[in-house]
Amino acid sequence: MPLHPVIADVTARVESRSRATRGPYLDRLARAADDGPARAHLSCGNQAHAYAATGADKAALAGGRAPHLGIVTAYNDMLSAHQPFERFPELIREAARGAGGTAQVAGGVPAMCDGVTQGQPGMELSLFSRDVIALAASIAMSHNCFDGALYLGVCDKIVPGLVMAAAAYGHVPAVFLPAGPMPSGLPNDEKSKVRDRFAAGEVDRDTLMRAEMASYHGPGTCTFYGTANSNQMLMEFMGLHLPGASFVNPNTPLRDALTEAGTRRALEITALGNDYRPAGRILDEKAFVNGIVGLMATGGSTNLVLHLPAMARAAGIQLDIEDFADIAEVVPLMARVYPNGLADVNHFHAAGGLGYMIGELLEAGLLHPDTMTVAGDGLGHYTREPRLIDGELTWREGARESANERILAPLSNPFQPTGGLRQLDGNLGRGVIKTSAVAEANLTVEAPARIFEDQQAVKAAYRAGEFTDDVIVVVRFQGPRANGMPELHALTPTLSVLVDRGLKVALVTDGRMSGASGKVPAALHISPEAAAEGPLARLRDGDIVRLDARAGLLETTAPDFDARTPARPDLSANQVGIGRELFATFRAQAGPASTGASPIAPIREVTS
Repeated sequence: MPLHPVIADVTARVESRSRATRGPYLDRLARAADDGPARAHLSCGNQAHAYAATGADKAALAGGRAPHLGIVTAYNDMLSAHQPFERFPELIREAARGAGGTAQVAGGVPAMCDGVTQGQPGMELSLFSRDVIALAASIAMSHNCFDGALYLGVCDKIVPGLVMAAAAYGHVPAVFLPAGPMPSGLPNDEKSKVRDRFAAGEVDRDTLMRAEMASYHGPGTCTFYGTANSNQMLMEFMGLHLPGASFVNPNTPLRDALTEAGTRRALEITALGNDYRPAGRILDEKAFVNGIVGLMATGGSTNLVLHLPAMARAAGIQLDIEDFADIAEVVPLMARVYPNGLADVNHFHAAGGLGYMIGELLEAGLLHPDTMTVAGDGLGHYTREPRLIDGELTWREGARESANERILAPLSNPFQPTGGLRQLDGNLGRGVIKTSAVAEANLTVEAPARIFEDQQAVKAAYRAGEFTDDVIVVVRFQGPRANGMPELHALTPTLSVLVDRGLKVALVTDGRMSGASGKVPAALHISPEAAAEGPLARLRDGDIVRLDARAGLLETTAPDFDARTPARPDLSANQVGIGRELFATFRAQAGPASTGASPIAPIREVTS
């Protein structure tokens, strides 16, 4: 099937827009590759320091002829998704030795959990942790000892930050190794119902705690389709995972075999062999377009609309919200995974998962088939699925039919004809809305605005019984320059109760919502943000606001709106405490949400 004309046009537009930045990036990559293996340029003293604690590997490293891998890990045992990485370094070292190579942990990166910090001051560090991860991973790789890299990360900001670092070291081949989702526990919809009942005062905190613990119950990624699992999807669509690796449960023989196979593959694709695959070449315009297609087909996280532009800029590629919007118009929604449905990612994987979906999209011409990947040339590798047969890992052709069309639909009968994301524009700014979980009747809301400048005030108004009519809740001064752009997911139960009461309700914010954004229509990432005197700073209580997701419209009909003086609240409470004072430079330097909200200058302007 020929490439769909819209996919071709968007790709050509991205290539044209990126020409001034991608070219110098590739020139730098080529110069670094031409210099040859990095260790050849280290002095004996440099190398002795690097290898001092490597034990049995020391002789092989000193010889300098075998490929050497750097492991960058996001391990900690507070995040369920990252706890399985505790075992990975030893598995990797053993697999590398068995294949004639070596591996070292080059460094660790922080990994915080938005599920722990929701509604807490620590959430104001969350988005910027992505950029800290990119910086920390770059420091890990800066020792220049490595012929290839293995990146261990799963969750919300961790994978985007690691991709940014992999792009910065684009001449070094990179394989991303996931840990997999936890087995299914209490169904996500049942957990959500308990949350809503708690918000409505119908159950006590002990009941809520039992439900939460039954849902988040063991090692592995949370099983709903939020940002963490959207990241895993992205790594397959962009060719940085091994095929079928994303949703294999932790601490299983197949997961261990995939970790070992990823190690062996990383050794094979270094510049020391005959199949050199530098990360910066894999991370090209086509790969990013394929990633956006996957985001739309799965109804993935709105957070990726922030992260993908930041990731792309690290590779000299300029993405825009219009690229997401145009792709969404031609890519149908193929998955119903919570919060867009009742299933979790384990059910999705069992129904045929990413291999089935990629096969369908390739046949329809909705994906670039000719991308470079860590598995080989062409995305067709990713229609296969891994099997462990008699202890040997092999790949076989994946499902050609969905095992459950209530979870994973064929392109001939999708859940929606378009993807789960829309661009919004109007006199209130520019942003996005996730539509895949929103009822058709709620895609348009026109109502008076209630203006808030923090989420706690919204909850207080709810507890005071102030929401009795249709309302558009505006939570402003939540952008990256104001307070680090925290997720506002803690508002979801509150606003969901109002929807269940029959009110027309929407959220409008220059902040962001969780990757698990649900049934409440939410206009997110509004740019310019209020702290930069964006239009939201001129709204007042009672102004009529119209959010029309079908038409992509966000506007107010308030008279004299353009002539108003923007509000300038006291934001000092968001500047200190819980480490926030350390991020003052990040807030001051953050770019707009439309380009990824990154404070790292080279990401915003990639030059030679």
